[in-house]
Amino acid sequence: MLESAGALTGSPWIYVVVALSVLLDVFLPVLPSGVLVISAATAAAASTTTVTAAAGGATRHVPSLLVLTLCAATASVLGDLVAYRLAWRGGDRLERAIARSRRLTAAQERLGTALSRGGGALVVIARFAPAGRSVVSLGAGAAHRKVKEFLPWSAVAGVAWAVYSVGLGYFGGQWLGAGWLGTAVSVLALFVAGALAAVVIRRPRDSALTSTGAAAGT
Repeated sequence: MLESAGALTGSPWIYVVVALSVLLDVFLPVLPSGVLVISAATAAAASTTTVTAAAGGATRHVPSLLVLTLCAATASVLGDLVAYRLAWRGGDRLERAIARSRRLTAAQERLGTALSRGGGALVVIARFAPAGRSVVSLGAGAAHRKVKEFLPWSAVAGVAWAVYSVGLGYFGGQWLGAGWLGTAVSVLALFVAGALAAVVIRRPRDSALTSTGAAAGT
């Protein structure tokens, strides 16, 4: 996977591929959008302009960090909005699907409470958790949360995720070299952030259950 991503970073098409991957992974969380963003940023660690390769004088494109960040952040927000709108119009079928999943039901309840209190930080944290973006976007739409409650936090989440991912790739490339090692360590750091985000998201529910159990025992 890293080799394929490395080949893509040598072409201006990397921006299109990154944007499509980030846009669609709200529906298909298995897409390697984070790996692509980090790989492109790692390649940009050496330079931010188009350079000439030594072999044969062929040109190799080096991604722009700014353009890469803008593409990833914009695609993230657009993907969230599409999922939100589809869930809003999903009707009874989507409601039944959510009701069959305890995870989606719990996430929808926590999201509604957080947004109504202005605590949309949940949307930002969920952006880093595995499939968290999907759960939050679909849950907000299915619960018919107002756009003004959801979209600004989605924008913050998209920018935060894009800046973090690009930063990981760039600084990983600077410190460890613009090769497979720098990319691999940066991708690992992204996965660690996702695991921590998942723990933070689950914590309120676990705390509530503990408090309920303690109250019942008194």
